[in-house]
Amino acid sequence: MTPLTDQSRRAFLKRSAALGLAGSAGPFVMNLAAIGEAAAATSADYKALVCVFLYGGNDYANTLPPYDQASYNLYQAARANLAHARDGLAATLLDPVSALAGGRQYALAPTLSPLMPLWSAGRMAVVLNVGTLIQPTTKAQYTAGSVRLPPKLFSHNDQQSFWQASNAEGATSGWGGRIGDLLQSGNGSATLTCINASGNAVFMSGRSAIQYSVGSNGPIALLNNGTTLFGSATAAQTLRNLMTAPSAQLLANEHATVSKRALDTYAQVNSALGGAPAANFSLFPTGSLADQLKIVARMISVSQELGARRQVFFVSIGGWDLHDNLVAQHPGLLATVANALKAFYDTTVSLGIADRVTTFTASDFGRTLTSNDDGSDHGWGSMHFVLGGAVQGRRFYGTPPAIGSNTPDDVGQGRLLPSISVDQYAATLATWFGVTPSQMATVLPNIGNYNPSSWNLGFLG
Repeated sequence: MTPLTDQSRRAFLKRSAALGLAGSAGPFVMNLAAIGEAAAATSADYKALVCVFLYGGNDYANTLPPYDQASYNLYQAARANLAHARDGLAATLLDPVSALAGGRQYALAPTLSPLMPLWSAGRMAVVLNVGTLIQPTTKAQYTAGSVRLPPKLFSHNDQQSFWQASNAEGATSGWGGRIGDLLQSGNGSATLTCINASGNAVFMSGRSAIQYSVGSNGPIALLNNGTTLFGSATAAQTLRNLMTAPSAQLLANEHATVSKRALDTYAQVNSALGGAPAANFSLFPTGSLADQLKIVARMISVSQELGARRQVFFVSIGGWDLHDNLVAQHPGLLATVANALKAFYDTTVSLGIADRVTTFTASDFGRTLTSNDDGSDHGWGSMHFVLGGAVQGRRFYGTPPAIGSNTPDDVGQGRLLPSISVDQYAATLATWFGVTPSQMATVLPNIGNYNPSSWNLGFLG
């Protein structure tokens, strides 16, 4: 067999890591591996970014409905059978530090009410009309086709990829992972920089940083951490020895290195989590998203023991592609998110780390303002939330879009033309995390299309 070149070896390892599966279906979890151990932690502080991805495209209009009477009338006219009743929004009316121009007002959807204390305390901000762009784009430019646009707008897979990676489907790295590339050297182990509690996502893969998967109960064990194989302890140990023994063959030796690192990391993380008292995490409700955020909180709580100073986390929840049954299903999804986020934030407060953890939402795209009878269709721009102790909250960031179809702010059926790009949203998060302006293009390849004065939206102190 012809030995692999160094370039081919790196490409193979990156792609095999991206194919790693969580749980018993994938016992050889390749994405537990890191390409190299980093130096001992050099940063005296700790920060974590937590991405909450809403797969399927969240309906922005029923998440953050307009409340002032003029705006509400336009909203209700566009989706009479979907709109929230205005009198049901009074309890979740948002009172920002600075009023919006033109008397514009928004409320949270009623089932997002658990987030109201965070808003009132200035620990939650709303970012208006965020979406995938390559460069600043006006409606006239969009209509004329005179600017570059993200590929295959309104397509789930393509827009998920562009949100997470700033590139088309098939991208091998995302901006969460690329942030990890820059900052993993400050961690005791590069393996524990990008941690995915949701399986696998391009967002978490870097050019060198590789996502580490955890399950809701902790790290995922190689070989299910079994002590026997076909009932034999000797067979199990022999297999482990074979998997981790150095080899003169390059590919076999890399596999052994990866396997040993996976086994060692499992032992390290499992031991650290064993010292995190369960009582510290009693606020979480039941459910998949809450379980994901709970393990994130547990991992953060032992970051010092693990030598971690900068960590990026990913959690997700599906079910948002509501072409039908929006009124019946959307409120429950929002309640699930609100209750899980509130429990997560409150847990960071109790652990004394709220100002070091920033949580933000993301989704494929927004949806149409106009009703398709029982739901809404694929859109573009959407509204997003940022939460944490460092957030400059009780504020709106961005400009409220005009409400209606074929306004200057939409491209038909109330599909919002984004006024804030994902790049600007991400750059604000990355700046707080420690990415410098000179490094920003490494993380966000399209950020150079925007004036540097607009890279930081200001929602983090």
